[in-house]
Amino acid sequence: MQTQKVIDHIVSWLKDYAVKAKVNGYVIGVSGGVDSGVVSTLCAMTGLEVLLLEMPIRQKEDQVNRAQDHMEDLKKKFPNVQAKTINLTPVFESFEAVVHDHVEGRWSNNLALANTRSRFRMLNLYYFGQLHGLLVCGTGNKVEDFGIGFYTKYGDGGVDVSPIADLYKTEVYELARALNLIESIQNAIPTDGLWDAERTDEDQIGATYPELEKIQKEYGVKAAGDYEGRDKEVFEIFDRMHKAAKHKMVPIPICDIPEEWRED
Repeated sequence: MQTQKVIDHIVSWLKDYAVKAKVNGYVIGVSGGVDSGVVSTLCAMTGLEVLLLEMPIRQKEDQVNRAQDHMEDLKKKFPNVQAKTINLTPVFESFEAVVHDHVEGRWSNNLALANTRSRFRMLNLYYFGQLHGLLVCGTGNKVEDFGIGFYTKYGDGGVDVSPIADLYKTEVYELARALNLIESIQNAIPTDGLWDAERTDEDQIGATYPELEKIQKEYGVKAAGDYEGRDKEVFEIFDRMHKAAKHKMVPIPICDIPEEWRED
């Protein structure tokens, strides 16, 4: 990949979009992962106002440390960058305490609570975005957004712009190296950070991003019968998750009313 051309293109795209939208810049949620690290850096490079928000909810110490280190690094490099830490743990725990349907250990309820963390962060991003005249900048990559739908609807999927959604995860890591992000971000193991127990993306998905990328590039051209061994296993994972998450990737369905029914 021609990383510098890609970097310049995204920075220009972000700047042009914000100028045309007549906003001051962007607000980005910083998690300590490579996606938010790359996106926040690209936003900073526009020269527009950038607000970084770290929003821990019972977060692991290593995730918090990476996020804090990255924010400090960007603030030193870019005078247009500001950063805040908003501890959402009390908000989440207050909600958790009044949700009586929650059953500890039941998968569906635990997943609902995990997604609630992401939705609280989305509310926070839009709150500060509106306060400061900023657009919410998404951090999803191509595999997450258009492959397996590995994001929360109206959570981290609730954004105004999505600058790296046409980049595979391995390409995002290439940009991280080219942008000289701090080492801990470049080497961060992908995780959504939505669980009390440590769960990497690979733990949850059952496949690595390079494995998923291989299938996504061939999806719709090759079928399960064209694969064998591990590739077939990953195809089945991708196919199942893609179909289950299709509702996230298409416009909200509208029930059309026939025009003749509008007449008396």
